[in-house]
Amino acid sequence: MVTKLAEQPSESVAQYEQHAANLSLLPQDSDDPRVDATTAVKAKFITPRDPVIETADGGRLPAVPIAEAEKLNRLKDEAEQEGSRGGNYVVAQKAKALEARQDSNEGASLDGQMSGQSTSADAPLRTAIPPSRTHPLFPQLPLYGPPTSLRNMQSLGFRLSSAVLSLAFLGAIVLGSLFTSISPLLKHIGLCLRGIDPTKRRPFHKQEIQARRAREDVARAWERYKKQRNSLSRTEDDDERAAEPDKEFEPTEGGKDPLVCDASYYARRVGLDCEEFKVQTEDGFIIQLWHVFNPKEYTPSSPSHRDQKQPIVFPFSDYYGTNSMQPSSHGKHRYPVLLIHGLLQSAGAYCTNDDSSLAFYLYKSGYDVWLGNNRCGFSPEHQTLNYADPRTWNWNIRQMGVMDLPALVSRVLSETGFEKLALVAHSQGTTEAFIALAKEQRPDLGKRISVFCALAPAVYAGPLIGKMYFKFMRVISPAMFRIIFGIHAFIPFMMAMHAWLPGKIYGALGYRVFSFLFNWSDDRWDRGLRDRMFQFAPVYVSAESMRWWLGRECFATQKCILATREEGRKEEEEDEDEGNEEGRRYYEEGASHPSEESEPSKDIRAWSGRNAWYDEQMPPLALWVGGSDELVDGRRLLRRFERGREPNVRIVHQKIIEEYEHLDVIWAMDCIDQVGKEIREVIWRTVPTEMRYICRTPRDCESLDQWEDPGQKRS
Repeated sequence: MVTKLAEQPSESVAQYEQHAANLSLLPQDSDDPRVDATTAVKAKFITPRDPVIETADGGRLPAVPIAEAEKLNRLKDEAEQEGSRGGNYVVAQKAKALEARQDSNEGASLDGQMSGQSTSADAPLRTAIPPSRTHPLFPQLPLYGPPTSLRNMQSLGFRLSSAVLSLAFLGAIVLGSLFTSISPLLKHIGLCLRGIDPTKRRPFHKQEIQARRAREDVARAWERYKKQRNSLSRTEDDDERAAEPDKEFEPTEGGKDPLVCDASYYARRVGLDCEEFKVQTEDGFIIQLWHVFNPKEYTPSSPSHRDQKQPIVFPFSDYYGTNSMQPSSHGKHRYPVLLIHGLLQSAGAYCTNDDSSLAFYLYKSGYDVWLGNNRCGFSPEHQTLNYADPRTWNWNIRQMGVMDLPALVSRVLSETGFEKLALVAHSQGTTEAFIALAKEQRPDLGKRISVFCALAPAVYAGPLIGKMYFKFMRVISPAMFRIIFGIHAFIPFMMAMHAWLPGKIYGALGYRVFSFLFNWSDDRWDRGLRDRMFQFAPVYVSAESMRWWLGRECFATQKCILATREEGRKEEEEDEDEGNEEGRRYYEEGASHPSEESEPSKDIRAWSGRNAWYDEQMPPLALWVGGSDELVDGRRLLRRFERGREPNVRIVHQKIIEEYEHLDVIWAMDCIDQVGKEIREVIWRTVPTEMRYICRTPRDCESLDQWEDPGQKRS
């Protein structure tokens, strides 16, 4: 229990005890020996809208409503005040010990973020309650208490109903994907019968043939190499290795692709490797962070060093370690780059195209590459909660943005010793960043990012959101959504299929299903690698997260991540009439975006940015938009920036690739030419001046000038 009572507790003490019990890990009448240690003590506000419960042993429980968190802290304060007046109540020593342990971690939140709140209009952003207009975009999550018998029965009921109904939904999607494959298959057969090769119509037909032959040659050479090594004695092997020319990147895996869900394996095929770090978020989730390295120039960290640390974000006075700050073989440090994946994917999506994989390309260009995975992923893990507890799954895109992303950024900076890094994100990864960086969310994160490269930015919904199956998920009520899809993982049977089916069958089926759902094709991909691409998807996501994307209340209805439908309509009307006289003159005269030399006046910036999402802490931004992307509307986001609605957003680079669909920005055969090389250059141009002197210059970036920040000119 939280308290030790010498006599009958007062009303305030009893209320605190009862409320703390309702928010604890375990019911207070449980026989579990962890009851006392896991009792709720107080609420900690990570942001003004993101409280977590801290338990007596320092553990954390996620997703508690703001009102419940404020009530716990208020009752705790009242109980402590009563004790200070000589009453019969003393807060448990474990609570005081918890506070003492945290005194040294006041910088745990971004720039010493305070946990208190204020309703004053003059209060600092960190302590102010954001305006209520954000509620339709991020509705309150449900409250799940300790696992009582009743709650366990309800949870089991949801799991049983969703097991049947969500499986039926998945079956309908699979059947639909197979049915829609019949017509293309018949056309394919018809062309073959007429002696026409259908593959010749693919945009990269010749390049695919060349790539396939090259892979076959490499596989045969690898098999010969292994046989030769096996026939040599250890001494002969060492002598031959010494006689071989030194290669910068020497593969340690090869042969026929076994189609495995292992980014390290595919890194070793191109002469690199990966090590896995565990990162604890501020609400207690354990997420995976992969570090790409060259075994010839980097010594991997010890398992204990790579393990999870305390949930501290940006501890300025103490880094976990600086192992990655080892100079490379070129004598200088690599600048850190963090890559974040999209919806239903893992960071392995950046590792599937051999040397044309964005992760491997950036590393071999000279950067220090880190791959961040979101909560749950392939193996759900929490500091205190287990898989069956619905609190493990009580999160959506906001928690991924304000909890996961800062934790990943902080750990990379802690490991590398740098003050900033470059952030590259695709699809949902961009959503996390755009939400986290918003001035009403966690804008201080922007001070730790030198540039944000957004690939297929998912801010506005595309026309695909109107498809029948998405519309079905939008029209059903939140209660019915939970009955069909549960309150735990979203259709976990997909993960079972991943484990049971052979890689080739799973890859083919995965492509068909996702192609049917999201209306993309493999026309621009290397079809010989397509099965490999789908080994890293799907991953575990929460039903609440999918409800945020597709349910009645949020993205599918509002069609934007940071503006309501009404605000979106008003924005469209402004685009049509171009506002007042000053605004019309601004548009008609072709005034440049604030990223260019000709800037709009201060008055125009104030007029156009009255509903701006971002403040001056927003990092420089680069965008790559697919012109044929039906899942998200990247053009509308560019239009928002071009029309001056975000005066604090500084665009370093923007590009619309007309023929690209949603995944082509990371998987197209020409994505390195269209996207990768430009990312390499944009990152280097925005590296802080003091960092450029100690960092290795990326390949082919020697002649690049540093980007001049117009924001610094204005200041």
